[in-house]
Amino acid sequence: MTILLAPMEGLLDFVLRDILTRVGGVDRCVSEFIRITHTLLPERVFVRHVPELLHGGNTFAGVPVRPQLLGSDPTCLAENAALLATMGPHGVDLNFGCPAKVVNRHGGGAALLDEPELLHRIVAAVRRAVPAHSPVSAKMRLGFNDDRRAEECALAIEAGGAGELVVHARTKAHGYRPPAYWERIADIRAAVRIPVVANGEIWTVPDAQRCRALSGCDRLMLGRGMVADPGLALAVGAARAQAGTAIHGALSWQSLLPLIADFWQLVRERLERRQQAGRLKQWLNLLRRRYPEAETAYQALRTIIEPEQIDQWMHKHVVAGAPPVFGNAR
Repeated sequence: MTILLAPMEGLLDFVLRDILTRVGGVDRCVSEFIRITHTLLPERVFVRHVPELLHGGNTFAGVPVRPQLLGSDPTCLAENAALLATMGPHGVDLNFGCPAKVVNRHGGGAALLDEPELLHRIVAAVRRAVPAHSPVSAKMRLGFNDDRRAEECALAIEAGGAGELVVHARTKAHGYRPPAYWERIADIRAAVRIPVVANGEIWTVPDAQRCRALSGCDRLMLGRGMVADPGLALAVGAARAQAGTAIHGALSWQSLLPLIADFWQLVRERLERRQQAGRLKQWLNLLRRRYPEAETAYQALRTIIEPEQIDQWMHKHVVAGAPPVFGNAR
């Protein structure tokens, strides 16, 4: 089994990739998308999105990161992919699934799923532009408003030269509303010859098992489920190895506390001050699905915007190893 960590704009950035891959169970990450418009980006922009490029393309834990490009101009995407390839990434990924309105208005992300011919031209241009040894992969949804052209899009991506395809089992119109239509991934998998990775609505080990059964995929991509339960990749791997006997996340709250402390330290060091408090609360908000203690922590910090106040709270309740019974931060 192969487990990938999903790209999620504004959530799964290099800081959270660093922390989650320390837990284990993830075989490869895909970065947040790097938007390509009509210019050749300087190297510093690629490094800003994927600082792992400065360290062999790997996270601190040694997990490979594949940068993802988003755009609709085959020539411009190819030129930027060629430059990116000189920086030693673990391949190039192409975004054909982003549902954001601002992206779709400009013809990017999931909007491209209405134009299979353009998908083919983009993939083919990028494949020609990067060295033969450098993998080119893509991520798509089932479609824009409906899934009638899902197989056609997948075949176009394959014909363009992609070596792997991640399928988020919803259309753009579905957004992130459950359910995910994993059985449609099986249809796509039957239509193409390249490896297919199943993605969407995998929150628990039983979800992963059902997804594998319905999609036929032995490659899974975890997104919000991994953010909410950082031990999920380990648990999915353990369940596979032990014939489904491990059904819960593999990380206790007490084990997670040092990682939360490390996350906050990285946020303080690497992100702008105005982003810092929100990033911690964003993660705690998702952790509430798995950990009751995260609910208490989130409520304690919910109205706090000053990083210094959070520093004090973190030192008292996390860094110092105090029991996870949180009061109001002061």
